[in-house]
Amino acid sequence: MNPYEQYMQELAQQMRAELTENGFESLETSEDVSNYMKNVNEEDTTFVVINSTCGCAAGLARPAAVAVAEQNDKKPTNKITVFAGQDKEATQTMREYIQQVPSSPSYALFKGTELKHFIPREHIEGRDIQDICMDIKDAFDENC
Repeated sequence: MNPYEQYMQELAQQMRAELTENGFESLETSEDVSNYMKNVNEEDTTFVVINSTCGCAAGLARPAAVAVAEQNDKKPTNKITVFAGQDKEATQTMREYIQQVPSSPSYALFKGTELKHFIPREHIEGRDIQDICMDIKDAFDENC
């Protein structure tokens, strides 16, 4: 592994931990994603964070996801994450379930395997964190 790859892997590990230490399950392979989606209960809701190393993920996407997932009255049954640019196959497989233009960071909310809500990067980047939290809260309130 070259120094750049090593640096990015170390950086990504810290960013991944920001979610996993707050109850998100990290799906790191295509098989992990496929197995999860094949076995999810059709009545369960799953909040997916497509993580990223970009600044808007660090300053907005991850903090908003953690805050709402912990504090909102209505919560998803499950919280999972894939890491764009790091777990490429896992991210690609998740995007096949999402069936939206690839975007990272982004959020998806499923009921069973049905996509109920999607928040792309352009609805995260450059916005106030409170507005992002309200978007997530509204999705949870409507679907969880």
